[in-house]
Amino acid sequence: MSDQPRRKYPRRVQQAQEENERRQTIETLRDISDIQYISKLAFVETYTGTNGAVRMDDMGDKALSARRKKLAKPDRSSFGLQNQTLEGKKGTIKNFRPLASTVASQAENQPIGGESYPVIWQQLREATDMVFDGMKLSQPFETLYTKVEIAVANKFEQSTYQDLKELFRIHVAQWMGKVEAQSGAMDDSQFLKFVEVQWQDLCQKTKLIRCIFLVLDRTYCLNRADTLGIWDLGIHMCRKYLEESENAEKKIFQGLLREVAKERSGDQVDRALLKNVMRMLAELSLYEGKFEESFVRDTKNLYRAESQDFIDNRPVPEYLRYVEKRLKEEVDRIDNYLQISTRKKLLPTVEAELIEVHQKTMIAKGTDMMIDDKRIEDLALMYSLLCRTAEGLPELCKAFREYIKKKGRVIVMDEQQDKNMVSEMLNLKLRIDEVLHTCFKDDSNFKDAAREGFEHFINQRANRPAEMIAKYLDMRLKAGNKEATEEELDKLMDRLLILFRYIHGKDVFEAFYKKDLAKRLLLSLSASQDAEKLMLAKLKTECGAGFTSRLENMFRDCEISKDYQTAFAEHPANPKNTTKSSLDFAVMVLTQGIWPPYTPINVTLPPDMSVYLTSFQSYYTSNHNGRTLKWLANMGQCRVKANYAGLGTAKEFQVSQLQTVVLLLFNNVDEMTYSEIQQASGIEEEELKRVLGSLCTDKVRVLNKSGAAANLSREDTFSYNADFKSKAYRVKINAIQAQETPEEQHKTEEGVMADRQYQIDAAIVRIMKTRKSLKHALLLSEIYKQLRFPVTPHDLKKRIESLIERDYMARDKEEQTQYNYVA
Repeated sequence: MSDQPRRKYPRRVQQAQEENERRQTIETLRDISDIQYISKLAFVETYTGTNGAVRMDDMGDKALSARRKKLAKPDRSSFGLQNQTLEGKKGTIKNFRPLASTVASQAENQPIGGESYPVIWQQLREATDMVFDGMKLSQPFETLYTKVEIAVANKFEQSTYQDLKELFRIHVAQWMGKVEAQSGAMDDSQFLKFVEVQWQDLCQKTKLIRCIFLVLDRTYCLNRADTLGIWDLGIHMCRKYLEESENAEKKIFQGLLREVAKERSGDQVDRALLKNVMRMLAELSLYEGKFEESFVRDTKNLYRAESQDFIDNRPVPEYLRYVEKRLKEEVDRIDNYLQISTRKKLLPTVEAELIEVHQKTMIAKGTDMMIDDKRIEDLALMYSLLCRTAEGLPELCKAFREYIKKKGRVIVMDEQQDKNMVSEMLNLKLRIDEVLHTCFKDDSNFKDAAREGFEHFINQRANRPAEMIAKYLDMRLKAGNKEATEEELDKLMDRLLILFRYIHGKDVFEAFYKKDLAKRLLLSLSASQDAEKLMLAKLKTECGAGFTSRLENMFRDCEISKDYQTAFAEHPANPKNTTKSSLDFAVMVLTQGIWPPYTPINVTLPPDMSVYLTSFQSYYTSNHNGRTLKWLANMGQCRVKANYAGLGTAKEFQVSQLQTVVLLLFNNVDEMTYSEIQQASGIEEEELKRVLGSLCTDKVRVLNKSGAAANLSREDTFSYNADFKSKAYRVKINAIQAQETPEEQHKTEEGVMADRQYQIDAAIVRIMKTRKSLKHALLLSEIYKQLRFPVTPHDLKKRIESLIERDYMARDKEEQTQYNYVA
């Protein structure tokens, strides 16, 4: 029946509703006849069997429907049930009322229905014995139920309860005797099956007896906190005798443990049997208190020995799969036959023995190997397993960081492989990113560890990684879209910028990038102006406008130079307009201070070339008063047409301006000595050696040289190579301008250090001007906060001494470690 609160009806309607419900309940009870049970008492499933046995629903609370016999209806006033909300052994009664006055009045007129209590109890005892013995009841269920009702109504509920309790004690003791007798005669599996059958039989009989004595259970037992219900009484008796048994309880525990051990070793077991027996222990309150402790302890001992042997003799990936398999098996046992309460104790125990005890060994032996071998699935499995322990992920994170430091240090510190440094770092970053995303699920802690690892090793070798990143970028921007699409080049820039973020000395990168960018712009080496500007925009976003202001001004100079070129082409002073010269002249005007510092080289230009320089200088100074031009012949480029009689066609040489000056000397002579060339060209000795060496290489031999091919000396003689051959029309001779000389590299590094000294001095003066007086340690701490590049305490001390000498600051007379600002 529904236990929802009743609606508020008018009184007459409510009375009619209650009367209708009462009649339905009594009609239900009248339908119960003999062994044919149609139970509406919430938990009895009955059927007619050959031996008169009665079966109970496993849950004890599920009402089942059955065939009903329509019998003649006696006078319903003899029944005293006025509320039909009766639930199972774990349920509650809603609005239970005292028995009807009709029963009480009947008991007064005819004490206990004409029968004494001993007579009634004798009938109830016989029925109870029949139930326990599995016999057919001699009286209808309706009659027995009514007798209990009458006994309760006439205040004999205590006597009835005590008598029933004694009956339970007798029959449960007999039941326990059967179980104890078989404990020594059967093996574990057979005994568990026997116990299961006996327990199911006892439960069914206890539930049927509870149905007979339901009124007693719902009045006398329910209203007394110190009195057990009929179902609980049977459970209590069973638990008491099982605990007092000599072998039965121990045999049940041992049987269950051995069956589980067999399953763990790979054998098949009857899971339904294990589930029913463990449910029995749970009902008897013997599971959590006794069996569970033994089970968890045996599990701990098993996996402690098994895991130690496995980790000592197997590879880490194999051990990880073993742990995963064992954990799945234990979860499957919990889902299938173990009680749910076991999860909280069993899984932490298994995880502790299989993972926590060996996590340091797994990490130490497996992390580096699995990353190197790209065992992505195994790494992901290790991560998921270590998530189960408190210290697992921090230990793995630490090992991950150390792996990056170790691998990166090998890349950075190998001076013989500097050319491959950046590509190796990019490959390492790709591999680490894949591990982070696929294995570590983009865990923020592991991302921080990766960043710390890269930042550590990339700054182990001062300045060199920043220089190599700038040179690698220069190489790719020269090749540009010839080797990659625009999208691929864009992605490459982003990856290089990630490495750039890890660098402490970004000023080194800026200096070398500016130098290389200048050469690409001046020598027309950039494959794509769009790519150059895209990279500049990315650097601006990364470092701010101050970082890229000079670089942007270099592009501005290039645009302005185009305007100069257009205007000069139409100017009357242009020799091409006056003398009809065959030379094409182009000029780039560079703003000093924006471009890298270039040292002008003295060179004697042919008259046809020098006239253009003079004309443009006159044009420029006439438009910009006060400005002077310094010609950088060493940065000029030329295209020279060469006619070879043997080839029958002309060739076009793409050479530097200095190479052009030397080649033009051989228009009038076929052979010249080193001294004659130097005197005629006016080129400095070191630069001349580079020029002549480039014109005499085996790859492009424009001039022939006497003496050893590998060395140049002042005694060498150079001659015009009439046998020069090349399949291409346009021949690019060794571009000595694009190559970086050791002097250029050293000069760039010196420029960086000079700029750093200025920045250090400015930071110290700025801090002292603000603080007025500061101790040495605090001053160093403030300086480190303001500088963007790494610097040693020794270098800072030298700059402080320099500022003291120049009277920007002074040591305190009383405290030598304290400095005072000098206004």
